[in-house]
Amino acid sequence: MAELKCYWFKFEMFSQPTSLNIGCGVTAHDYSDAIGLLRSKVFDGNDFVVLNFHEDVKLSELDQSHVVPNMGVITSRGIWFPLGYD
Repeated sequence: MAELKCYWFKFEMFSQPTSLNIGCGVTAHDYSDAIGLLRSKVFDGNDFVVLNFHEDVKLSELDQSHVVPNMGVITSRGIWFPLGYD
């Protein structure tokens, strides 16, 4: 089984206030697996637009005042920011 990678995704801005406007953190086997987790857990099977993503994101690269104190476990496969999608 492939090693897990941490991804940070940015999406088109949503019209309603949501933590997803900041971005979304996902730990997955690869990019395709991360997209699958986003589609099934965050977007309920609906289409979404990824503006950009960062593979192998490090904690030091994340927003230290909002993301880091409010994130879940980054070492397990799943959505770790925002909380509530696993």
